[in-house]
Amino acid sequence: MTGLPPGLRLRRAVPQDLDDIMWLEHVSFPTDAWSASQMAGELWSPHGYYVVVETTADGAPTVVGYAGLSSLAGNPVADVQTIAVAGDQRGRGIGKVLFTELLDEARRRGVHEVFLEVRADNPVAQAMYTEAGFEQIAVRPRYYQPDGIDAWVMRLTLAPAPTGPGPIGQETLGEHD
Repeated sequence: MTGLPPGLRLRRAVPQDLDDIMWLEHVSFPTDAWSASQMAGELWSPHGYYVVVETTADGAPTVVGYAGLSSLAGNPVADVQTIAVAGDQRGRGIGKVLFTELLDEARRRGVHEVFLEVRADNPVAQAMYTEAGFEQIAVRPRYYQPDGIDAWVMRLTLAPAPTGPGPIGQETLGEHD
């Protein structure tokens, strides 16, 4: 995948990723992390599209980022559910690669509008979303609990899908770099 630093790859999330994703979920969102059952439901939902970025260096791969999109079949609307990148990997473009892949999948699904919520106290994520063309359309007061932080609701109107490669599949499983 272009845009990733050397030693990293993007692939579809698989059931075996749940523990790594949950570890990253809890360190990224200590006060409002999803439960393992919530995340498992999202990962295996037929409406979801979850991807991970993992290391490809010697030893077992380590998940250093994940992201998910949800959209019902035939529905022209999708929601970015979550994006997280390990603290020691931030600032390397991983979040942008994950986010771009979600938007590409939304286009492949024929989605016309993508929505998301972002913490009002997260200017880095807000800047990435704004740069991608999202606009703030509402505020959900005290959405993030127990912190009581507002959420910005943001929307992007998508252009039609470009022709190109399909979604990230599971074909990289078992391969070694």
